[in-house]
Order: sequence, then C-alpha cells, then structure tokens
Amino acid sequence: MFMEERQAKILEILMQEGKVLVKELAEMFGVTEDSIRKDLSTLEMEGQLKRTYGGAVAIKEKLHVAEANRRRISNVEAKRKIAAVAVKMMTPQDLIFLDTSTISIAIAEILAKSETEYKILTNMVDVLVLLARNPKINLIFAGGQINKSRDGFLDGLNLEFMAHFRPSLSFIGAVGIDIEKNSLSTNDSNTGMHKRRMIELSQNVYIIAESRKFGTEANFTFATLQKVRGLITETAPPKKILDAAKKMQVKIILPD
Repeated sequence: MFMEERQAKILEILMQEGKVLVKELAEMFGVTEDSIRKDLSTLEMEGQLKRTYGGAVAIKEKLHVAEANRRRISNVEAKRKIAAVAVKMMTPQDLIFLDTSTISIAIAEILAKSETEYKILTNMVDVLVLLARNPKINLIFAGGQINKSRDGFLDGLNLEFMAHFRPSLSFIGAVGIDIEKNSLSTNDSNTGMHKRRMIELSQNVYIIAESRKFGTEANFTFATLQKVRGLITETAPPKKILDAAKKMQVKIILPD
C-alpha cells in the first residue's frame, strides 16, 4: 500500500471512529509506529486531524463536512425520483421553500434547467449555487451564521428573516420517519428547530425522504405527521408501514 493510500484509509477510519491510535494503525498496516507518526504529522499539517498523545482525533468541523459530502453522493437515483415528484407539484404562483436536504439539491438540479418562472426561498448553499444560474428563477436566499456542515444557515438571524415569509409549498427533509410513533426526526437539534419553524410558517408541507428512512427514528423529533400534507418517497415502504400510514391517514406519494 502506498503512503497516500494509507493516509486516505487513516482518514476514513478517523471519520468513522473519531480517533485513531498509533500502535493499532501500525499493526493494521504492517508498518512501524514511526511511519504512522509521520503520516499523522503530514495529515495534521494539512488540517485533516489533530495529533494527541499516542494517536490523533478528528477535527469536529471536518467530520461534519465529510458526513455532508457522503450524504450528497449516496442514494442518488432515489433522490432524483423524489425530486421529480416534488417538481411536478410546483406552480409559478407558489412561493416554494427548499430546506437543507440533499434531496433539495436534486430538486434544484431539475429547476436549474427549467424554463418556468418558479419562486424559490431557501437557506441551503448548494440550492443557491445551482439556481442562481437560471434567470427564470425568482430566488430568495436566507443567510446568517453557516452551520457545521457548511451547507446552510439555521441560526436565529436566519429564522428572523424567514419569519417574514409564508411559503405556499415547502419541501422538508427528514432523517427518521416513524409512522407508528407519529414522529418526524433529524439528528441535530438546530436543524430540527429550523424545520419545525418552517413547518409552522408554511401553508402546505411535504416531507422528502428515501424509503429506507421509514420505520427509523433520529435524535430530535421536529414534528408529528399531522403537521404535514404527505410524505414523498421513491418506492413503497413495507406493508406494515403502509398499513400504519393508512390507519393514521398519512398520504405517501410515489413516482408515477
């Protein structure tokens, strides 16, 4: 294994574990501890990690960015299918809110090529970058203090700005959708509070999420299912979940 490959693997382990130990890495790669120390020194100079006694720890901000980048390239086809459904629901009369979700990026990729004059409100940097190129899009961007993932704005300044708007149609991402527990959830409390507030401000809200997220629950519950019009996903979840959704009168929207 080349040195560059070893260092890339060290960063991968660091992203998963949060820390690494020199002795364990030396045994894993079959090299001397001195070689590992040199690897860690190089990576520290590049700003990839922080050296500690006997090993290294991840830089928290780097971890958030790495995780955000990983989510962008996962389940791409499913996200495109969901995005296509969402775009079909839009009209030029709507003020449409897109929140900090990787599916919002997929939606923006479609809108970036559209000739329709949509009105879009967003707090996500990737959506801004994509839609700023299309003069047909009436784009409103809400800034503030950027979040840890470096992909959007969720702070008090942002919410103060958002409070002036009443989106007619909002698409909100979720990490967990547990129909039996009547729970929509995400991993971060700041993100969850922002989603909760935007649901309150919006006339019609749809959750956009891959079917693999059904039946799961994340760390922070931001809404109950009664707060949204429906759940847009790429394929039908298991029958048990469909039955629970029907019982609760929760609308699950699938591609044609």
